[in-house]
Order: sequence, then C-alpha cells, then structure tokens
Amino acid sequence: MGKLYIVATPIGNLEDITLRAIHILEKVDLIAAEDTRHTLKLLNHLGITKPLVSYHRHNEEIKTQALIEKLLEGQDIALVSDAGTPGICDPGEVVIKKCIENKIQIIPIPGSCAMINALIASGITTREFIFLGFLPLNKKLRKEKLSEIKSSEKTIILYEAPHKLMATLNDFKEILQERKMVLARELTKIHEEFIRGTIEEIIEKSENIKGEIVLIIEGNPKSDRNKSYEELPLEEHYQLYEEQGLEKKEIIKRIAKDRGTNKNEIYQKFIEK
Repeated sequence: MGKLYIVATPIGNLEDITLRAIHILEKVDLIAAEDTRHTLKLLNHLGITKPLVSYHRHNEEIKTQALIEKLLEGQDIALVSDAGTPGICDPGEVVIKKCIENKIQIIPIPGSCAMINALIASGITTREFIFLGFLPLNKKLRKEKLSEIKSSEKTIILYEAPHKLMATLNDFKEILQERKMVLARELTKIHEEFIRGTIEEIIEKSENIKGEIVLIIEGNPKSDRNKSYEELPLEEHYQLYEEQGLEKKEIIKRIAKDRGTNKNEIYQKFIEK
C-alpha cells in the first residue's frame, strides 16, 4: 500500500521549500497538484521530473477515487496546492478523509502557511486565535460570521481577495469600531507588506491594493463587557444574539456555551417560561 504525503510548498519565495519536501517530491510516484502548470514551474526550478495529475476544488470528487486506487496499488503520492499547506482553504480534505477510511498512511510534510506567518509578525496576541478562511458570500451566513467576529475575544485570522477587500473592511468598520487590525499581503514576495492600525486607518491605506491578503483582527477585550454572561438575565442574553440575526437553535447553543451549561437545560428553561 502506498502513502499520501501532504507537502507544503512556498507561498512566494522559492527558497522556503524544505529539504524534506524536495526529497519527498523526488521519490514519490505521482504528484497531485491544484494547478499542474503552477506546480510544474516549481518542479522545473528544483530540477524534478514527475508525473502530474490535476486535483482541485472542481474535480476532487471525481479524481479522489482514482488517487485512492493508485495508493492501494502501492504508489506513493504527494499532494500539493498552488502555494502553502494543502487542505487549508485548498483542495485536499476529501482525499485525506478517503485515505483514513481506507487505512492509507498520511504523512504531513510541514512548511509555509500564510496565516501563521501573518499572525506571528502582526503584533497581535498569538495566545488564542480563530482561523475563518474566507468570509461567506451568502448574506445570512456572512452576517452570522461577522457577529462571531464581533463577539470573539480571540484573535481572528481571515483570507481575502483584493477585489473584495474594501467591502469587507467597510463591514468591519460598522461592527469593530477602534479595534486593532493588521493587513498582511504578498508574504515572502518582493512586495511583502504589513499595514497596521485601526479599521479606519487600514481603509485609508488600502486603496487599490493587490496581491494575496491575510487579515489579523484583535479580539474583543473582556473589559468591554458591562456584565458577565452569568449575571445577564436569560431573556437579555437571548435578545443579544437575536439582534445579531441568529436562529433560535444557534442562540440556545451559544447561550449554553457562554454559561458553561448543557443546551438542553437552557432549552428547558425557555419552555418553562
């Protein structure tokens, strides 16, 4: 039986490839790549010649079984994305889950990851953080995610596309007030840049910005709360989330988490009332 190697590749600077990643790419039988043309440039740079197969968001359901069959036949496969670590806002989750189902060994080959590099250079606390990927386009789901960002005390990490950046920043301007933010772009590349400040300051400095973007947002300070959730009457606690547009089921789930109790207990209290 073959092995699936999840190989991280550079996010910009080709010198960030690890010696272990090079060794794995040289020894596997096949490389499954998000964009074969992009990966071919990296392989040419490294002087590696290997069979490539396209494996991306739009064909992973179809191609997964073919990869599993090759692994079961004894072939070793390296999974790579266009840049960074596969499986994080990239294809890979489907074949990884299928490998687990088929008891195929999965071996991660660590390396570059845009969100981690942005975080460690941001100056915003790294003690606890939440990675949310890209914000949803669906209005309802987006509203729920923005509410989560507003109330979270943990550092938030997001990816954003340049053409959607200003719309996202304006959404944040409405809900985050003076909270600190860092915009990191083009990490490890020639035009690498960190823009730090309040939301207003980031907006002023981000006109016509280009490149790969990571946003790091300061968590909501505990000191801003007038009351702890435990002291808040249940009805007010419910109303707090209701005003954010959340459904009843989600509200009860969050109240239970806030108060450190079982959601069935919270549900029962509402029935009694």
